[in-house]
Amino acid sequence: MKPLQGVTVLDLSRFLAGPYCTAMLTDLGAEVIKIETPNGDDSRHVGPFIDGESIYFSMLNRGKHSVCLNLKDADDLARFHLLCADADVLVENFRPGVTRRLGIDEQTLRECYPGLVYCSISGFGQTGSMSSKPAYDIIAQAMSGIMAATGPEGGPPTRVGESLGDVAAGMFASWSICAALFQRERDPQRVGCHLDVSMLDCLFSMQVTNLAQLMANGEAPQPVGNRHPLSAPFDSFQARDGQVVIAVANNSLFARLADCMCAPVLIDDERFTTDERRCTHQAELKAQIEGWTSKLTVAEVCERLDAAGVPASPIWNIKQLADSAHAQERGLLQPSGAWRSPSQPVFFNGRKVATHEPAPGLGAHNTMLDEESFHAL
Repeated sequence: MKPLQGVTVLDLSRFLAGPYCTAMLTDLGAEVIKIETPNGDDSRHVGPFIDGESIYFSMLNRGKHSVCLNLKDADDLARFHLLCADADVLVENFRPGVTRRLGIDEQTLRECYPGLVYCSISGFGQTGSMSSKPAYDIIAQAMSGIMAATGPEGGPPTRVGESLGDVAAGMFASWSICAALFQRERDPQRVGCHLDVSMLDCLFSMQVTNLAQLMANGEAPQPVGNRHPLSAPFDSFQARDGQVVIAVANNSLFARLADCMCAPVLIDDERFTTDERRCTHQAELKAQIEGWTSKLTVAEVCERLDAAGVPASPIWNIKQLADSAHAQERGLLQPSGAWRSPSQPVFFNGRKVATHEPAPGLGAHNTMLDEESFHAL
């Protein structure tokens, strides 16, 4: 039995943050009913495509049911309420104020369905002076401080390549939904709650290293490239045939690195005796390390450091990881219709819980809107 088996989720969300959240709930066993307009989720039209189907949409909506409703239509709104009557969770990512205009806001639905866990995902939250501001991931990244601290040293602010704001909000939303369901089970009245998830808030809270620096000296961290601002050596280094990553966060690992380099003199060098001093003199230290790595291949550096227990790795692209033996052994990809999608990454008692059902066609489950069909599902 999957952890969320028996839980019904109404998914009114579009694009990435909300669908990412509900995809994780689907993998955990929840029945997710995706409610789309007659034109469908806009992400159905986002490439790349295989046989006319969006892979992007398919990865985010695997295993869900799709029903089409025009929530501005009185009959369809009545059908929506029929779904709400048997739902445990509702997820939406409209701009704040839209659900109120549609008559499906948390307060309105709470009066009819007190047990409903209502999750609102937005760029800036349901309250605050910026709550009505529209946002996509790059907006949240730009205003969170993460872009200002990312990129080459001395270079311009740089967006993190993946849509981290959307994914972070989706992750926080999914675990908060699970927590809210657990809380409801312990409540004698079985009352649900309203979850207000902001992309900006999520990105801000994730910046542990940047916030530590801000609290310590009151200054905003600047981009430092691949290196860590608080530990050294913790960076990418030039090898004979490419870049290799080495991560040293304490004196014990540094001593092992120096031993691998046949450079014990580095251990007692006053510039490098503590992590703080190594950070201060990271440029000199990097030159010393690259004097060693540049004579070796990436594989040779990794082999020597692995044997000594010093964290090191090549820099892979996503295809290299997807094609690797490790990806097969850990089941990073799972069958999903005609292609593979990323699997839920957590093992439960040594096994992954996942769905292998493909994403639904638009309105593929509209028969659920008949009252008898819905209750028989």
